[in-house]
Amino acid sequence: MIRDYTICVGTVGQGVWQSPDGGNSWNRIRTPFPLESQVRALAVHPQDPQIIFAGSNNGIYRSDDKGSSWEKLDSPMDTLNIWSIVIDPSDPNTMFVGTSPPYLFRTRDGGQHWDKLSVQIAQECAIGTPRVTAMLVDPVDRRTVWAGVEIDGVYRSLDGGDTWTRIADGVKDPDIHGMAISLGAQKRVLVSTPREIFTSTDVGESWHSVATTRQFPLAYCRWVAVKVDNPQVIFAANGDSAIGSTGAILRSNDGGQTWESRPLPVEPNSPIWNFAVHPADPDLVLANSLFGELYRSNNGGDSWEKLKREFSEVRALAWLPN
Repeated sequence: MIRDYTICVGTVGQGVWQSPDGGNSWNRIRTPFPLESQVRALAVHPQDPQIIFAGSNNGIYRSDDKGSSWEKLDSPMDTLNIWSIVIDPSDPNTMFVGTSPPYLFRTRDGGQHWDKLSVQIAQECAIGTPRVTAMLVDPVDRRTVWAGVEIDGVYRSLDGGDTWTRIADGVKDPDIHGMAISLGAQKRVLVSTPREIFTSTDVGESWHSVATTRQFPLAYCRWVAVKVDNPQVIFAANGDSAIGSTGAILRSNDGGQTWESRPLPVEPNSPIWNFAVHPADPDLVLANSLFGELYRSNNGGDSWEKLKREFSEVRALAWLPN
């Protein structure tokens, strides 16, 4: 079990917070983030644990020292709200960013230059303006890239982001919250929506449901994550509503066939929103509630503890080995 690691938290209104010692002490990162920055995306470099990227409502930022200091990158996203960042695990110079209003961007040189991709995403939806809440690059076939839009469904590229197709069938709810890839004997893409989690084993050609919130303690589902060393272990973030007053952490040990609510030390103050995992320690899993609570498991989700520090509205979470 890794005991020496850094945690980064992205908040709405207080930018980035960083703990260099696993949550014992915290620093609010003020420079170069503008006052009241909204950071909704964090992405850790898959090959260099020193490097982490943050996406905000005023652009994209890079840190080369685990979030202690940051630089702002020149990009066409400065006037957009960044909701998701994904780094190609086989070529970390290639990254994708999803925004609101809903656009997709790609860099092939580590963020020095960016291209706006050709994809037609709905510009209006039931919540007003859609947002690209999740992005994935297939770690086995890097030409397959996924984007999930709240609210306009799942988009897929089979040529590294050059062209995109909206997946019209199978995922019944276009309100996409989270996405994950499970690399077992049969590779699966997982997609979470408010009331249901779907999976595909054929690159999105067909989908089936692996869970509905009727199986969960609470009616709302946010994020979904897979344990790094066991594709059968899936985590689901649960809550009573999008901006609710309680939450729960669900875990499946059999690929989604059955689910159990894992005991938490206190009742969460709002829906569970995110998970953070890293291959440096598959048993270390972090989670956060929407309104600022952090939870930690050192044993793959068997038991959880609450970290002492609380924040404002938390939208992004990551940890990096020291």
